[in-house]
Amino acid sequence: MGRPWLVRRETEPQRLCFFFNAQIHQLFHALPVAIELSRDAGFTIDVMAATDDHLALARDIAAARGAGPIRFLRCGGRWIDALTRLTGGGTPPKLAVLLAARRQLGRYDAIVVPERTSLLLRRLGLSQTRFIHTCHGAGDRAVGYDRRIAQFDFVLLAGEKQRQRMLSEGLIREGQYAIAGYSKFDLTRPYGDRQRLFPQERPTILYNPHFSASLSSWPTMGESIIRQFARDDRFNLIVAPHIRLFDNRRKRAAMERRLAELAQLPHIHIDLGSRASIDMRYVHMASLYLGDVSSQIYEYLARPRPCLFLNGHRADWQEDRSYGHWHYGPVLESPDGIANAAEQAIARHAAYEAAQHRGIAHTFDQGADRASVRAARALAHYLARSRPMMRASSEALPYLELANG
Repeated sequence: MGRPWLVRRETEPQRLCFFFNAQIHQLFHALPVAIELSRDAGFTIDVMAATDDHLALARDIAAARGAGPIRFLRCGGRWIDALTRLTGGGTPPKLAVLLAARRQLGRYDAIVVPERTSLLLRRLGLSQTRFIHTCHGAGDRAVGYDRRIAQFDFVLLAGEKQRQRMLSEGLIREGQYAIAGYSKFDLTRPYGDRQRLFPQERPTILYNPHFSASLSSWPTMGESIIRQFARDDRFNLIVAPHIRLFDNRRKRAAMERRLAELAQLPHIHIDLGSRASIDMRYVHMASLYLGDVSSQIYEYLARPRPCLFLNGHRADWQEDRSYGHWHYGPVLESPDGIANAAEQAIARHAAYEAAQHRGIAHTFDQGADRASVRAARALAHYLARSRPMMRASSEALPYLELANG
């Protein structure tokens, strides 16, 4: 059954590619829109990525959500796999993937991406293709307001915070964006049963350090924090860094060995990059968020709860809007006494609750429909009014390796 909000067309369906050329967590920020549009005959939807892991997760999510027809396409070939093994990363180098996929991607009417590097495809010959940006995350740091966003033809925004800042910085133009809400929320659900991880019911701390070497609390505080909680019996601790912190497989394996003894403790759970670390299950389970600059704080605060922030890089943050989220809880300059600080943050949450509610309302727009439905509606309308002349040929895509399944 089609979606009533989608405009039926008598012409050939538009060809859309949802292209994932970064770490696997970005699937959650664009795939919900692909699933919605897959149910409309006005579009043919392909999901393209350069790793089997990306495609396996995308296929699982689409099946669970009852998606319409979607082709899951592997790009790049085995030389990309070899390059990935050589570099040790969980994903291949972005530029190599773009070079490998540029001919395939040139056959689409529009390409939807949650990252910005793929805009280089315009320099590689895709000058007529429309590029759609979904963003990935809705945080406060300047990196989320990259000047390259201005090069997109259409941008999907989570809420008023992004709209105001992007307009003020000249990144979006009226008529070339839509506020749709946060589509990732449509693919996640509460995981409230802490017994799945811990044998004893205690308040659960989620430690979520960022990957940036210059901003993360991990280099100067991370292991001290884990060891202090290991010696304390008041809390359960989930250690789930941003997936990019240990994206390198060799680095991740070395850290897992280093932390193996701590990970065996019944009240300590360490996850350096599984599916569980990206699907918000830990966010839903947590009683307190402990972190630094990750935009995941806003996913956690969708249900306001206690927070505790770590200034491991000695930032002068009070008047810096890139640290707006640090006004939602106490900020520590040292990890010393972290368990006591966590207990105090929980006890004093009421002092920050009003600010959290205001921040969430400013960050995530709420509508009657799910965010992915609103995003699909806005994108369909944009594509309909901006549709170029149909190409003379609708030849097949001979260069794509169609993934099995």
